[in-house]
Amino acid sequence: MNPDDERVVDLDDDIEILPDQTRDDIDTGWGEWRSGGDDDRYAEDRPPHWG
Repeated sequence: MNPDDERVVDLDDDIEILPDQTRDDIDTGWGEWRSGGDDDRYAEDRPPHWG
């Protein structure tokens, strides 16, 4: 038996070891912005020949 098998380790619950969501899981992590609606995004993504 290894002495580490019986060792008690106190963990601090306040420390976040792994986040639930990382920066690259969200739009801003990919360099995109989020606004309240999609109208601005649709106007920006409009093809140049549309107007």
